[in-house]
Formats: sequence, structure tokens, C-alpha cells
Amino acid sequence: MTTLVLHRGSLRANPYERWLGDHGEKLVLLGSAEQLSLFGEELPSGAPYLHAEVLDDYDTGPHVLERAAELVEEFGVTDVVACQEFDIERAAALRERYGLPGQRPDSARVYRDKWEMKQAAVRAGIPVADHTLLGSAADLEAFADRHGFPVVLKPRKGVLSIGVAVLRTREELRRRLQEVELLAPDGTPQWLAETFVEGSMCHIDGTVLDGRITTLWPSQYHYALADFRDRKGRVDMALDVADPLARRLVAFGERVLKAFGGPDHFAFHIEVFHTTGGDLVLCEAASRAGGAGVRDVQRVLFGFDPMEYPVRRQLGLPVSAGERRDPGRLAGQLLFTKRPGVLRALPDPAALPPGVVKYTTYAEVGQRVPDATHSGDFLAAFVVTGADRAETEARIRAAETWFLAGLDMA
Repeated sequence: MTTLVLHRGSLRANPYERWLGDHGEKLVLLGSAEQLSLFGEELPSGAPYLHAEVLDDYDTGPHVLERAAELVEEFGVTDVVACQEFDIERAAALRERYGLPGQRPDSARVYRDKWEMKQAAVRAGIPVADHTLLGSAADLEAFADRHGFPVVLKPRKGVLSIGVAVLRTREELRRRLQEVELLAPDGTPQWLAETFVEGSMCHIDGTVLDGRITTLWPSQYHYALADFRDRKGRVDMALDVADPLARRLVAFGERVLKAFGGPDHFAFHIEVFHTTGGDLVLCEAASRAGGAGVRDVQRVLFGFDPMEYPVRRQLGLPVSAGERRDPGRLAGQLLFTKRPGVLRALPDPAALPPGVVKYTTYAEVGQRVPDATHSGDFLAAFVVTGADRAETEARIRAAETWFLAGLDMA
């Protein structure tokens, strides 16, 4: 019995050898050379790994799926594990091809392809922004004529807000059209246009285990996801248990999961606009755990890693999730994206403010730091907990003040 792990990202943050230490199977790892270098990590060796390798151009290269298929055949793979956005459809295609258990292409596509996702939402009566698939520049011009500005332009299968643009004028629209290829080489449309939704952005995160919702709870971003070059702290907090908006979002998330379906075991991350008029409008949904510190916040809320438990259950291993419940304590995250300059000083971590349960920096003193290139390109990240939303927010603001006072960049 051998499991193929497709993995983009930090292996340190996803210790499969520990997660599956009682599995009794061998692991074969196929990962990203770029990400391994980015995190300064080395390929694992020794038990339980039977084989491990990385490939260049991992995110979009067609050779990745080809090599994965070769590994399935070479090592007699019986399960495929994939936890990151770029790997969801690859893993589903391999399971379909080789008759392996787990998520198949139909549900993977709904959670990965924003056009398919919105069509599924419309069929289920779930509100989404007005949108269109772009076959030509004229389509985008016509959409702007019908709906006015701002217009949101986004890749059909994008991640981390890469490529997302809020176009506020005709000039911005035409300039952006000169920068993107709307069609793939085979002529398939690769971009969508949407109307801009005024309001705040919330997200609903949790896990499905053994075909039932095990955890599900909403949080609210206090920043614009696409504006990843702002210099302020980006705050994201879970909602209070007694907050009426939390209950509405819980019901909304249940509705999305029912409409989109999925495998028996998976994590999910659903983004929802809370409009200025009080309506809830689906932005996007993914059949994987949220990025940045969302996993860490979920650990505080429910006591386990939302990425680990679905992997264990997929492979038939026990977990101790318990019955579905509301969180007994709240948490949030504070994020600082990179800003260009030489990092001359960071605050002393020995003096962290109360409530900080995790503090991570992504650059070293003396290093020349480039500007952020996507919404997950961090300089520093905090996970902060409190008895309720008010205490959590106060502690996050204290951490923000502490960090900025000790940060020196030139």
C-alpha cells in the first residue's frame, strides 16, 4: 500500500510523516522545486518515504501530471493525497484514471474553476455577482458598458489573488487587456469579469469528515484581499458565537456545501461578500483549507489541523474530531505583507503581547526584501486568541502596534 502525495508549499507545515506515522504505508512525494527553495527546505528521506522528488514549473506545467502518473504506475500507488489548490484537479484526474478512492474531477472542477463554480451556484439559487466568461476584449468592453465601473477581472483558475484587478476606468480596462491573454493556446477562455460588490468579505472554514460537516465557522476580513501591497496590518477574525451574522453565514456555508458536493473527507474555504445592504453573495469556494493563518485559527477554534484530519480519514486512520460544535474560544490573525527595502530590525519576540499564540517572520535582519507579489507573500504573521471578538481584536491591535514600533526598514 503506497500513497502519492502531491504537494506545493512548505513541507515543514505539512509533516505527512507525522500525520501518517501510524499508517503503515509508504509515501511517494512529488513537490515543487520553487517552493522547496522558497522555504529553504530539503526533500525528506528515509521511512516512511519510499521516494521524493521535486519538479520545476510545478504550478502550471503539464509535465507534473505526466510525472505523477508515472509514479502511480512505478510504485503501485493506492491513494493520492492533495491539499493545495494547484494539486486538487491533478489528484482528481489521477484517481479517475486509475480507479483510486477520493475526490473525482466533477466536484474538483466546481471548487477550482470559477466559471463552473458560479454556474453551480446559480443553479442552486445561491447569489453571486453578475459575471461573464471572456472570449474576447469586446466581451469585457461590453460587460463594462452593461454594468458600469468598477469591473473585477480575474483568472478562471487563479489563486492568492494573483492577476485579480479592480478596473475603475475605461483606460485601466484597456491597459489591462494589453497585459493578459484572455484565451489559452487551445482557444479556451481563461478570464472572467464580475461586477464589483460593495461591502465586507467574510470566509467560512471547516471540515467534512465521513460525509458530514464536522466543523464550520465564519470569520471576517478587515482588508481587501486583492490590495496586497498595503502597508498596514491585515486583520482577520472569527465572529462571535452570538453574532447574528455568524448564524447567517453558517447557514450560507451549509447551503454552498450541499450544492457543490465533494468527497467524504475534505477541508473547505468559502469566501462570501456581506454587502452594504446586508445581503450575502458568494465570492468563491475551495475544497481545501484556507491559506495564510486560517489553519492556525481553526486549530484554536476546534483543536485540530483542518488539513491533517481529512488526510488521515481519507486513508482510513482514526481522528478525534468529536461532534460538531461552536468554538469555545475565538481567534484571529494579523498579517503584514512584504514591503521593499532592507530589513534592519524586528521587535524582540521575547516581549510578545498577551494572546499571541503564533508569531512567524518571513525575512531575516539584514536581508533586502522585495515587494509582495501576491496576497500570501508575508513579512510577518500572528495568530491571536481571546475569550471573545472584542478581546481578540484588542490583542491584535496591541500586536500590530508592537510590531510596527520594532520594525525598521530602509
